[in-house]
Amino acid sequence: MNDLPTDFDAVHKVASFPSIKPSVPERTIGKRREFRTIWISDVHLGTRGCNHELLIDFLDHTDSETMYLVGDIIDGWRLKKKVYWPAEHNDIVWRILKRAKRGTRIVYIPGNHDEMVRPFSGMNLGGVEIMRAAFHDTADGRRLMVLHGDEFDTIMLAHRWLAFVGDALYHVMMKLNNWVAGARKRLGLPYWSISKAAKHKVKNAVEFISKYEEVVARAAAERGVDGVVCGHIHTAEFRTFDHDGKQIEYWNDGDWVEGCNALVEHFDGTMEILHWPDEIARREAEQTAAAPSVPEAA
Repeated sequence: MNDLPTDFDAVHKVASFPSIKPSVPERTIGKRREFRTIWISDVHLGTRGCNHELLIDFLDHTDSETMYLVGDIIDGWRLKKKVYWPAEHNDIVWRILKRAKRGTRIVYIPGNHDEMVRPFSGMNLGGVEIMRAAFHDTADGRRLMVLHGDEFDTIMLAHRWLAFVGDALYHVMMKLNNWVAGARKRLGLPYWSISKAAKHKVKNAVEFISKYEEVVARAAAERGVDGVVCGHIHTAEFRTFDHDGKQIEYWNDGDWVEGCNALVEHFDGTMEILHWPDEIARREAEQTAAAPSVPEAA
């Protein structure tokens, strides 16, 4: 044990999270939606940008045989500057570890914001397998490479200091995003991300995302797989790229800061990106439609 990194005790405490009742009780409205596989990433626990309310709702209404945590689950960069860890973030950890105890295979692939977990790759903590990268075989026989994706971010690789500056500016945008989201909720309006909308309007951001997707897909092709699942850029997407006549699938599972997306595999191998605010709106509409009408008073 003496040769393990000094962060081991802290990581082990999280993995051995006490079996206490969460502050937000686990709930399910109707039957849980069952999937073969679920991928989520970029949760950023430890920041105010983490949309814990929507993620808790997602975890309470879905289940799967396997769940991949595709990096940046915990934001170690922000926690080093200022400790922020509300009870709801404990609730998310509690729910994930409860899944592991119920028999769900949990695979944690650390990203750049939770890189402090990377030295524990190959270990199993609290039923959570920690891996640097993974390969997933779908029900219909496709082989997918699963990794966070910061390995292909040229800013991260060549100008790490610029990545930290960008992170600081990003969190300013997240504060504005939270203010707008809170105002819309008080007005009874659905969730909408100002930062996500701005990202899609900025030409340089669009070009960076497109180039990133191409580079990641090419890396998957070079490794002889059928596709790749990643996170990192907070942009849920599905695209196909042609590489020497072979179609390579690119899947990004999005994030739980701006888009609140998850990638799921159905039991026949088909895959789908879920935008959870839309799923909640659809569920509430169905419940309203199914509710018995109250006769008007004469």
